[in-house]
Amino acid sequence: MNFIKNNLANAFTLGNLFSGSIGVINLVDGNYKVAALCIIISLVLDFLDGFVARALKANSNLGAQLDSLADMVSFGLLPGVTMFKALEGFGNQFMDFELPFQLKYLGLFVALFSCLRLAIFNLDEEQSYYFKGLNTPSNTVLLFGMYYAFQETGMFWRTFENPVFLVGLIAASCWLLVSPIKMIALKFKSMKLKDNYPKLILLLGGILLISILGLAGIPMVIVFYIIVSLIFQKQM
Repeated sequence: MNFIKNNLANAFTLGNLFSGSIGVINLVDGNYKVAALCIIISLVLDFLDGFVARALKANSNLGAQLDSLADMVSFGLLPGVTMFKALEGFGNQFMDFELPFQLKYLGLFVALFSCLRLAIFNLDEEQSYYFKGLNTPSNTVLLFGMYYAFQETGMFWRTFENPVFLVGLIAASCWLLVSPIKMIALKFKSMKLKDNYPKLILLLGGILLISILGLAGIPMVIVFYIIVSLIFQKQM
């Protein structure tokens, strides 16, 4: 019984890794709907592993390490491959320059900075009630969400048909991952309404964006999340 209690959360974490791995494979093959489903499954399992570990009081150093390793694939490699795919058709031409490498490899910088962000998070003991920098799941939803909306509806076409905008998006993503900006975490210091205004605004704004914009509203929720976090820096 103790074995199950101590390892149930780790099983969810490994499920996250498995789902993320399948997502990467399908993304490479161009199966964007399957990749999207895998991201959703990984997000749910990523939430459950922490919830179960806290509920069963089964937190461990092994669990913490497994969590970061799983997130590196599901929310590090996968968004990196997303930007790799987005830049795939542009060859080595950037503006008026001919680069000595294919432009698509710049997308993998998202994976590198995701790895750096996860390592920093593991060493930083301040991030109990907020994140420092954009967390990797949110970054994945932003990048893949934009790319998926482009593939399915043609939204964000100005970004995905222009390599300059794409490289700019990659640079912004990499900076946000390791930035010192405090970002809202869905953890509650208290149940007082005034202490939770940012979370309530984020929730209501997110529902409104998705109801108005549909599929394109999903990545825009992350943009809104960043804006709300910037506004309420002093409350975190």
